[in-house]
Amino acid sequence: MSDRPAQRRIRVLLVDDEELVRFGLRTVLEAAGDMDVVGEAGDGAAAVAAARELRPDVVLTDIRMPGTDGLTATREILALPDPPQVAVLTTFHVDEYVYAALAAGAAGFLLKDTPPREIAAAVRAVADGTATLSPAVTAGLIASYVDRRTVPKRTEALQRVARLSEREREVLSMLGSGESNAELARRLFVSEATVKTYVSRLLTKLDLANRTQAAILAHEAGLLDGPGRA
Repeated sequence: MSDRPAQRRIRVLLVDDEELVRFGLRTVLEAAGDMDVVGEAGDGAAAVAAARELRPDVVLTDIRMPGTDGLTATREILALPDPPQVAVLTTFHVDEYVYAALAAGAAGFLLKDTPPREIAAAVRAVADGTATLSPAVTAGLIASYVDRRTVPKRTEALQRVARLSEREREVLSMLGSGESNAELARRLFVSEATVKTYVSRLLTKLDLANRTQAAILAHEAGLLDGPGRA
């Protein structure tokens, strides 16, 4: 008998008003071997109720649904005690609803035409909190909408990051670029364990829910604009 601990299984709740989409996602995730789809919901209100009852690790929710939409559901799910991670599903790379969900605390977003293997990997990343979904696309989405923000928003963001040390600002800038823990470790010449500690402390210090909110703040503060432009 092996002494190795049993692999942690990831509990997933699927939310989409199209049954065929839910079926496809269930098939992909259950074939991954380390995930259980513990429930499904066809609208946002049912999603909130299911999240409260089933306590999944990850909720994958469509952003546009009749009735209570995915944005409202995201906000309500993340307001629950000890909430699950939430990732939104979309057919669009750039969508104001998706940006609003990320700003509300969603861990990232997943395009509905993402290849099956990448879907499973993305759910694992969301479950353990080590990476955002589709980092390059997420960064582009954030930059697109942050560019439209007003000057007072930039001022508020600068006030928040002013409390950070030089190293913390450097880490925040890298999160804004969508870099993984491994990439941060290489650039900072530290271990991935140290990177995790940096990120955890940074999120706590800034009262942020996850890396995606950190990326939004980095863009709002102009940390990725280049020297002298923040």
